[in-house]
Amino acid sequence: MTTLGYFLSCEEFHPNELVRQAVRAEAAGFQRLWISDHFHPWTDRQGHSPFVWSVIGALSQACSLPVTTAVTCPIMRIHPAVVAQAAATSAAQLEGRFALGVGTGEALNEHITGQHWPTSAVRRDMLEEAVAVIKDLFTGEQVNHRGRYYTVENARLYTLPAEPAPIYISGYGPAAAQLAGRIGDGFVCTMPSAELVTEFRGGGGAGKPTQAGFKVCYAGSKDDGLRTAHELWSTEQLPGELGQILPTPTHFEQASSLVPASAVEQAVPCGPDAKLYLDRIRDFTEAGFDEVYVQQIGPDQDRFFDFWESEVAPEFAA
Repeated sequence: MTTLGYFLSCEEFHPNELVRQAVRAEAAGFQRLWISDHFHPWTDRQGHSPFVWSVIGALSQACSLPVTTAVTCPIMRIHPAVVAQAAATSAAQLEGRFALGVGTGEALNEHITGQHWPTSAVRRDMLEEAVAVIKDLFTGEQVNHRGRYYTVENARLYTLPAEPAPIYISGYGPAAAQLAGRIGDGFVCTMPSAELVTEFRGGGGAGKPTQAGFKVCYAGSKDDGLRTAHELWSTEQLPGELGQILPTPTHFEQASSLVPASAVEQAVPCGPDAKLYLDRIRDFTEAGFDEVYVQQIGPDQDRFFDFWESEVAPEFAA
């Protein structure tokens, strides 16, 4: 049975609002939470980007849902040893209801320290080493590591959960999905791709959880929802590697100005028709994903949760 979760968007909302949405999501019947981890929003219009680890601490005290970062990049902006400490603390606060989702990131967030933004192949190598460092630290033993990309000296985590947090790997191509299968405890994606699930399973991920998420925009009419989705999230329809290499929100605004509303309409269920939402969930379940996360675009969160409770959830359960 597919598990449905809610996706908290740090790019759009104040941290206190994210906590409120999490409480509302639990009341609406969602069973899990995703939360994004960014330094910048994709565009200035989105308007926020709080430090995710502070928000997770608040979530641990406000609701009982499991939380996965979707996703943290542990390769540049924050050293993997510090990510390990943050994740271990989060898992301890959430009493084991935490998974560390990681990926190779975007220049938008990671180049801010002035480091050169590497190619995707190099970033995958960096991620593999970073995950090894994090796993070593999760043991609670003192770690010394001198690798190709990272050095760790006399590091030990003292605050740990009862069991190490699982590490899920994000992937959007065959090489990344295979890496996820080999080194990860699960797989994270935002595309309903059976091919990527197959690559993950074949790479060593057989029997491991798969997570995926997508955006929606509930509104009184399809046109109103599409207008909001196009204004705030047309960045998701940028082709190729643009999402990984553009360095600032201004660049994303410039590039996304070329994205037509029709492209957003094809990708994002909008408006009051529950069937659109159910069909999109089905796309992911049929591709082989065990957990599916839904993100409501824009400020109309409470009406979305009411709509979900009354019209989508009963149909999904049936």
